[in-house]
Amino acid sequence: MTRRLKIGIFMDSFYPTIDGVVLVIDNLAKELSKYNDVVMVVPYNSSYKEDKNRPYKVKRIRSMKLPTTEYRVGLRKSNTSKAFKELVNEHFDIIHIHSPFTIGNLGIRIARKCHIPVIGTFHTRYDFELNKRLKNELITNIVIKEIAKTFNKCDKCIAINSKMIKVFEDYGYKGSPTIIYNGTDLKPLKNKEDAINKINKMFNLKKDDTLLLFVGRITSVKNIFFILDSLKLLNEDNYNFKMLFVGEGADYNKLCKRIKEYNLEDKVLATGPINDRDTLAAIYTRADLFLFPSLFDASSLVQIEAAVNETPGLFIEGAVTADTVENDISGYTCELDTTIYKDKIKDILKDKKKHKEISINARKMLGKSWNVIAKETYNLYLEEIDKKNKDLK
Repeated sequence: MTRRLKIGIFMDSFYPTIDGVVLVIDNLAKELSKYNDVVMVVPYNSSYKEDKNRPYKVKRIRSMKLPTTEYRVGLRKSNTSKAFKELVNEHFDIIHIHSPFTIGNLGIRIARKCHIPVIGTFHTRYDFELNKRLKNELITNIVIKEIAKTFNKCDKCIAINSKMIKVFEDYGYKGSPTIIYNGTDLKPLKNKEDAINKINKMFNLKKDDTLLLFVGRITSVKNIFFILDSLKLLNEDNYNFKMLFVGEGADYNKLCKRIKEYNLEDKVLATGPINDRDTLAAIYTRADLFLFPSLFDASSLVQIEAAVNETPGLFIEGAVTADTVENDISGYTCELDTTIYKDKIKDILKDKKKHKEISINARKMLGKSWNVIAKETYNLYLEEIDKKNKDLK
């Protein structure tokens, strides 16, 4: 018989802001809510009114907007504040933090007050984001040490792949994390032909056009300009291709400008965000190859979404987000070099039979559902709760 738990999920970002981690915690909470009571503790945002429509409870903490970003950060709550007392009175069995900042630290303090376990998940390569925003290595290193201190206060941590363990060891984390991969809510489309026709019509593609694809935040930390530089070389080779950049972000206008500078308007399109999941699944299905040379990402949801729809990715050798990919088996990797990258694209698509086999392998090997991920996480919760109860006796 399943033990029904009261689970607190604490995160320093949430809707209406959308990024990979927000999608992860939303999907995880949806699945866990089917057999548990889940409370999501996130920053307050007066413009967002959809919390009541979710299958889990949402508790908003007063917050402030971070300058020059789309993010908000929760304001620190003292142990005597009303919000702190309300959270204590939720009577959680376990707390799971997904960020190491104000609300993540609030989760740790609640757990200590209630003598319950707290789990933390490593989602992000914080050094990349901090270096981009702060442009000061000394301050970045100070913040990284504080992040490590936060995760070292957790009873157990989860890494979303093996390379993230090494990243956080370098930060100063001293524990032994459990690996639980990310999942996806997308399912393979049943009628692929209709999906392909839909996308061909939507983007004026010919049936035999090779379609390359990037989906994600349009920002330089994702190496989008590396992709574009590689495509420029591909175009100079007179290679026939089309490319879609799907998403929005801080560098969207810069990307559009660079596409024009490279005279690639007839081959490369920045679509903006596409939020309809069926349309997005159809785009993955139509694409021949998913380009994801990010060194920033840990394990992006979009690479799993692409794999589910039999579109393998081309990653950078040694990148953290390439950890789950076996080169020439479930995807592809190569060096961080634009000439090598564009040549790899040509080599991949030259052998259609092998590429089809790798496309099928990508779906079979990488496409875990959130239902499976939630059960793995739930079992870890039970282990940590039992361990904590034993220690308290």
